Amino acid sequence: MDNDQDREWNQADTALRWQSPDRESRRRWAPVQAYIAAMPGWKSDLGRRLDALIGQTVPDVHKAVKWNSPFYGIKGEGWFLSFHCFTKYIKVAFFRGSSLEPVPPGVSKQKEVRYLDIREDDQLDEAQFADWVRQASRLPGERM
Repeated sequence: MDNDQDREWNQADTALRWQSPDRESRRRWAPVQAYIAAMPGWKSDLGRRLDALIGQTVPDVHKAVKWNSPFYGIKGEGWFLSFHCFTKYIKVAFFRGSSLEPVPPGVSKQKEVRYLDIREDDQLDEAQFADWVRQASRLPGERM
């Protein structure tokens, strides 16, 4: 990376309160950061907050964009959650959500998946979200 790219990443790191362990991780995670930056209006702010909470809760988290959604997982263990932008809300999918305590409120057609839908005026319970992330990251991940 050249100095302009380093400066750009440093600004993004500060804005997101995201501390990458190395340049390689920043490069790999760039698609997730680009996805979040492209989220419209209030969703971008919420996406940055979700990403920061996930990163703070699971410091060794791995990130990728798959099927137009950010995915979060543990290297070699699979993915434990993703989120996706809809017109009026963001849907967080916990892939082993039925094993979380308490179980996230949104039901899925898939037995183990549970959802958390967050709308513009909703107040995110950050402590509960972080607890779900912590629990989810310790369960077997989904291989996709």
